[in-house]
Amino acid sequence: MLGSCRGSPAGALGLLLGLGLLALGSAAARVLLHVNQAPKGVRATYRHLGESLTQTILRKQSKEGNENGESLPDSLPSAPGTLPHFQMEPDDAYIIKSNPISLHCRALPATQIFFKCNGEWVHQDEHVSDESVDEGTGLTIREVYINVTRQQVEDFHGPEDYWCQCVAWSHLGTSKSRKASVRIAYLRKNFEQDPQGKEVPIEGMIVLHCRPPEGVPTAEVEWLKNEEPIDSLLDDNVDTRADHNLIIRQARLSDSGNYTCVASNIVARRRSTSATVVVYVNGGWSLWTEWSSCNVRCGRGWQKRSRTCTNPAPLNGGVFCEGMPVQKISCTSLCPVDGNWEVWSDWSVCSPECEHQRSRECIAPPPRNGGDFCEGLSHESENCTGDLCIQDVDSASDIALYSGLGAAVMAVAVLVVGVTLYRRSQSEYGVDVIDSSALTGGFQTFNFKTVRQGNSLLLNSSLQPDMTVSRTYSRPICFQDPMDKELINDSSIFNPLTDIKVKVQSSFMVSLGVTERAEFHNKTHSGTFPHGNNRVFGTINSRNKAPYLQNLSSITSRPEMRTSGVFGHHGGRLVLPNTGVSLLIPLAAVPEESSCEMYMSINQGEPSLQPEGAEVVLSPEVTCGPPDVLLHSPTALTIPHCAEVSAEHWNIRLKKRSQQGKWEEVMSLEDETTSCYCLLDPYACHILLDSMGTYALVGEPLTDCAVKHLKLAVFGCMSCNSLDYSVRVYCVDNTPYAFQEVVSDERQQGGQLLEEPKLLHFKGNTFSLQISVLDIPPFLWRIKPFTACQEVPFSRVWCSNQQPLQCAFSLERYTPATTQLSCKICVRQVKGHEQILQVQTSILENEREMTAFFAHEDSTFPAQTGPKAFKIPYSIRQRICATFDTPNSKGKDWQLLAQKLSINRNLSYFATYSSPSAVILDLWEAQHPYDGDLDSLASALEEIGRTHSKISLVTETPMEEPDFSYSRQNGL
Repeated sequence: MLGSCRGSPAGALGLLLGLGLLALGSAAARVLLHVNQAPKGVRATYRHLGESLTQTILRKQSKEGNENGESLPDSLPSAPGTLPHFQMEPDDAYIIKSNPISLHCRALPATQIFFKCNGEWVHQDEHVSDESVDEGTGLTIREVYINVTRQQVEDFHGPEDYWCQCVAWSHLGTSKSRKASVRIAYLRKNFEQDPQGKEVPIEGMIVLHCRPPEGVPTAEVEWLKNEEPIDSLLDDNVDTRADHNLIIRQARLSDSGNYTCVASNIVARRRSTSATVVVYVNGGWSLWTEWSSCNVRCGRGWQKRSRTCTNPAPLNGGVFCEGMPVQKISCTSLCPVDGNWEVWSDWSVCSPECEHQRSRECIAPPPRNGGDFCEGLSHESENCTGDLCIQDVDSASDIALYSGLGAAVMAVAVLVVGVTLYRRSQSEYGVDVIDSSALTGGFQTFNFKTVRQGNSLLLNSSLQPDMTVSRTYSRPICFQDPMDKELINDSSIFNPLTDIKVKVQSSFMVSLGVTERAEFHNKTHSGTFPHGNNRVFGTINSRNKAPYLQNLSSITSRPEMRTSGVFGHHGGRLVLPNTGVSLLIPLAAVPEESSCEMYMSINQGEPSLQPEGAEVVLSPEVTCGPPDVLLHSPTALTIPHCAEVSAEHWNIRLKKRSQQGKWEEVMSLEDETTSCYCLLDPYACHILLDSMGTYALVGEPLTDCAVKHLKLAVFGCMSCNSLDYSVRVYCVDNTPYAFQEVVSDERQQGGQLLEEPKLLHFKGNTFSLQISVLDIPPFLWRIKPFTACQEVPFSRVWCSNQQPLQCAFSLERYTPATTQLSCKICVRQVKGHEQILQVQTSILENEREMTAFFAHEDSTFPAQTGPKAFKIPYSIRQRICATFDTPNSKGKDWQLLAQKLSINRNLSYFATYSSPSAVILDLWEAQHPYDGDLDSLASALEEIGRTHSKISLVTETPMEEPDFSYSRQNGL
């Protein structure tokens, strides 16, 4: 059919017959008139005949036109009307991959529309048309569209692109639309020209060339700097419009970075190789200083002036200033001439005061060139009458006055000497007992300090009091035990050495002076005064919060990650030191009167677990056995992981390796199952197992916000060249085992931990990791150009599979005199988290301070057996199980216990055991391996409300309904 015809039957019939009989001349007009006057049935017959005839004529004319190089006539004779006007013409289109495109055409008025492609009429069956009437004019609107496939375009071989156009008919004639080209879109993979790295002086011009890959349509180009788009509209100094090139008119220091050319069209997006641009600054001399004074006081010497290469200082590999930083010139200093007196003048005439005078001048010679002036008086006077001169002064009274003053001075001196001798005789022993009641009180205020200045007992009496020795307690000390009160009265406390002097004042202050400060520390009674004031231990953000410091030297090189123990009916615990991995064998898990040797290890070789799809390995591979052991209750295996726990962003699963070596999924941590139970903590997973084997945790990120915790550590050591210093930055999954592997490797290389490790939150958003060295002292150290920043691909970090990632930086000293290194290590994920590691160290072995790292306190107890392996005393455990395993009408059963201990899911697992409370307490024991966590259990039991009576850990009394009130003193 030619299309849908929604007009009147007579009009449609006239059109079809008019087209069909167009070539028949005047006879056709008479046939058309006859058909229009025929009855309905006859008109229907003629209508079908007209349609067939019209299609035959169109095909014939199309064939003849193609053979003769002609097309359908532009107009057909018809009744008077209006030429078609196109409201919509076909647009140029691109075929993406194998998806066909549609070409649309709409004209008014139009009795018919056909598409012609590449000079040939498109078959009517490929047209889809629609007809409507314009409400304003009443004219017929016809819309037609066709689909063009990739195969049609590929099969066309012509001098020009594949094209199509519309031809619309009306009663007046025909109209043609514009030609629309159809092309297959593509974008090649390789750039015709990649940008190249450059080193440019500051304020120089930077031109980075980029020729994008060939593509249809032509690719648009944008530039990235350090993965951030460059907008030339926001920076007048940058131009990206010149033939895809990047032009920076005047280079600035901030323009240094990695530049990437990105080409994209409707098909694909391509990235060029990154070009590193370094904007360097050549050094410039500062102004000369003033000439120094001549270096000799007399004779020939030299004077100098200096300048520094700081105007500006060389940066990013810039050239150091040329020339000498110091200039010297010779100088001659006149020798100084000291002055000398001339001879005295004659005495003057005797004055009325019976004196005469004489004088002299320092002119023989006078002082010159800085010489010294003459010493002595320049004027002199004396009595000129031989003491026979009589004046109006009473000489006798003057003599009496002077004699009295001399006697008074002598009396005061004798008194002072007498008082001083008396005080020395009274303070020979340095002890005054003013108030002895200070020693007998139960509450005392003490101030321990060295003796006052001048005490002969000190090695150096001029030294200030040693604040590391003295301790001041401004509040009373309460002695909980009578023994403590006896200790305070013990003379050994106040006399740790033989040379101690004690002075007890009425203000309850006790001052101690000792001859050897170090001995005072060593001999002070350990239970007398509070401890811990001098501790400098740090802390780590751990669930159990029981860290202690351990130096690198305490970790043996490549320790074997395996431990074992023999366990009986009373159970126990296996721990792999410094790995966070442990295995709890519950009480009564091993049958009575029997024992079983159990072991646990971590795979240290190549990982056997290969993730599938988007999976990521989150924990080490842990093996516990023997695999054929039969136990009466499940064991609790604790495995650390490095995921930031979030059910919204992670799907974490437990996998087990079969005997054939194939890894199989045991369960998803969100599943409800009775075969296994997993409790996920922020840093570890606690698993209740019925069978031994090799287990590991994997995670599948559900969103880009899934986060892995990475531990960052920086180590350093001297290289073979004495001027070089190697800095190594490690990024490892945040599991204790992974970090211990790094520590062992570094110890073998003589590495030094330069800063406490830090955590980085690494997102699964496909952005890479950048590690750079910042703030290197410019005149003391240098680093090779293009090596101060290293970039690690996302997949290398995200899929590390518990293997450490290392980036090494080589620093070089300018001179061997440089012994201190200070810089910053910046580790950041592009569009993500960032951490700064501050390095401040001495590169000399004997001056370097040991930076400590943390380990759990269980590192010295790889195997614990019997009651000491459990935190809950056996009797208390039995009472808890007896209470909560019994159903209670008030709902106080084991389910409520699980809820209070934050065990809220998959409770059906515990219901399969005869004592659900015992299994819950086993899981709690695995989750809380430290004594201090008994507080949380006591608080949970107290919250349940069983407070009718008390249970004491020292004396146990049978009770009908035990009380679990909170008792911190006894632990529960």
